[in-house]
Amino acid sequence: MKSPARTPAGAALSASALDLFKVSSSLLAAGDRLVAPLGLTSARWQVLGTIVAAERPQPVAWLARDMGANRQNVQRIVNDLAQEGFVDFADNPHHRRASLVVLTVAGRQAFDQAMVREAPWMDRLADGLAVKDLEAMHRVLRLLRQRLDEEAGDGGA
Repeated sequence: MKSPARTPAGAALSASALDLFKVSSSLLAAGDRLVAPLGLTSARWQVLGTIVAAERPQPVAWLARDMGANRQNVQRIVNDLAQEGFVDFADNPHHRRASLVVLTVAGRQAFDQAMVREAPWMDRLADGLAVKDLEAMHRVLRLLRQRLDEEAGDGGA
């Protein structure tokens, strides 16, 4: 079977897609090992980071949107974090059933400790890489996420 014709940019992105999946998987596994002593996983760490980055407490659906994740998966992780005492729930004045997720002192401490571990890890991974290349990668990944979000919003048409 003949391969479909692609633009040069489409071919280059296609060639990178498998590497992106592998890097994502490896990054999550390494992140799990890094924060396991803190009672976290990469997924829990990501949720805590999203809560920290928010300007104010948000419901799970908003956290999931900000993460580009499935609401049900984020709800499960938030429930686990609540059982561990890392987050709590507060009344939402705008929606009775969608509680706001609030970071606890223990959650803030766990996140801060994770970030202390993250700094030297990222420095090791970035060693020898040009800052301009990493910044270009960041711009490309953000644009790809934006396009994927847009496609998901219009049914992928």
